Amino acid sequence: MVNETEARAAWEGHNEADTIQLAQQLAAWVQPGTVLALDGDLGAGKTRFSQAFAAALGVPGIVNSPTFTIIKEYEGQQMPFYHMDVYRLSVDEADDLGLDEYFFGEGVTIVEWASLIEELLPPERLHVRLTHLGGESRRYELRGVGERCAAFVRELAAMHGEDVGEERQ
Repeated sequence: MVNETEARAAWEGHNEADTIQLAQQLAAWVQPGTVLALDGDLGAGKTRFSQAFAAALGVPGIVNSPTFTIIKEYEGQQMPFYHMDVYRLSVDEADDLGLDEYFFGEGVTIVEWASLIEELLPPERLHVRLTHLGGESRRYELRGVGERCAAFVRELAAMHGEDVGEERQ
């Protein structure tokens, strides 16, 4: 078994600006091949988060949910942005799409409903769970898997004054 490091952190945002700020912080950190595994109930703000993230990458125009197209590709100023929604797919169907070409490609990938295909995700990834708390408030739970993503979660937690849960396996 590969040694795997994980770090977890959580905090609350009180308005849409907080969601946009988190998306901007993540966009400033990513590099080609970064995968963000995005989860949350309907209405939690996954698509709004993805739009803010894309804008921070310099993606022009409208970014909307790829619910029916499954994968949308955008050209950002910094790098390509791949936006996926796997809600309607089985693991086998998702596996047939050749997701590794995106995950290990030249761009950054956000996978909405990522927990549905977790076994297909790369070993280094950042999980972001959004929970709607009422009004504009959201809870952000981050789990960095792998050294680079775990380090980033620790950094973000320090910025937000939060404790970090860590695991080594």
